[in-house]
Amino acid sequence: MNAITIVQLTDIHLRPEGELVHGTVDTFAALRRTLDRLVAAGRRVDALVLSGDLADNGAPEAYRRLRAAVTPAADALDAEIVYAMGNHDERVAFAARLLDRTADPDTPLDHVVDVRGLRIIALDSTIPGRHHGRLTETQLDGLAAELRTPAPRGTLLVVHHPPIPSPVAGPDLLRLHRPDLLAEALTGSDVRMIVCGHNHSTAAGALAGIPVWIGPALSYRVDPFAPAGRHRGFAGSGFSRIDVTAAGAVATAVETTPAPPVYDRDEQEILDQLAALGAERG
Repeated sequence: MNAITIVQLTDIHLRPEGELVHGTVDTFAALRRTLDRLVAAGRRVDALVLSGDLADNGAPEAYRRLRAAVTPAADALDAEIVYAMGNHDERVAFAARLLDRTADPDTPLDHVVDVRGLRIIALDSTIPGRHHGRLTETQLDGLAAELRTPAPRGTLLVVHHPPIPSPVAGPDLLRLHRPDLLAEALTGSDVRMIVCGHNHSTAAGALAGIPVWIGPALSYRVDPFAPAGRHRGFAGSGFSRIDVTAAGAVATAVETTPAPPVYDRDEQEILDQLAALGAERG
């Protein structure tokens, strides 16, 4: 059975046209560059998962720009789109502009999407007016109920706030609170991986024995090894490629910051060369 390939785009932080994030970062250019690369690559992508902080300040115009860019790319790839809320997003505008539905600002926007037998569950871990995350008792009960029936190819759980610690003080303070409750809901389930954003730095860990992947931000990077007493960010962007097979799930960070290539060779030529080296060494 062929692998299912998911592309995670996270922490895009779009603003209305003409506005830059932190006065320097053109996040729409980073999004456009990444989508163009995905389409031009000619590789199969089964779903685009956008895991929160899609807008920088919840502006409806930012969501309009996002959808106008993402939809044609998804159509060209024949890929599903899964939108998940982040702490910089605003539920009413998010629902109206991206999901074509109305929303109560106090009710989480959760949804489930089937992608070739892989169940993708997107949970809204946001709290209006706050930057840390939580999942309500109702959400956790609903998650446990959904997971009682296994999916043909397992489940990918998407939640913006990581349920694991961060070595950076700021993101650690603002992570998902009470991850033990989520762990309890996931015990014995078919969840292959928990996919998160929020931290603006790539990281991995585990919760209840399930891999947790924190994807690279598309907007800018937080330095996870800044000088003591400093918190700083750098220009840089990337996305995640997540491949789900019968054996499990593998997440790979992909750099999209413009940089000159070191080499660009025919893939079969490389494979033939590696096979020959292997044969020589027995």
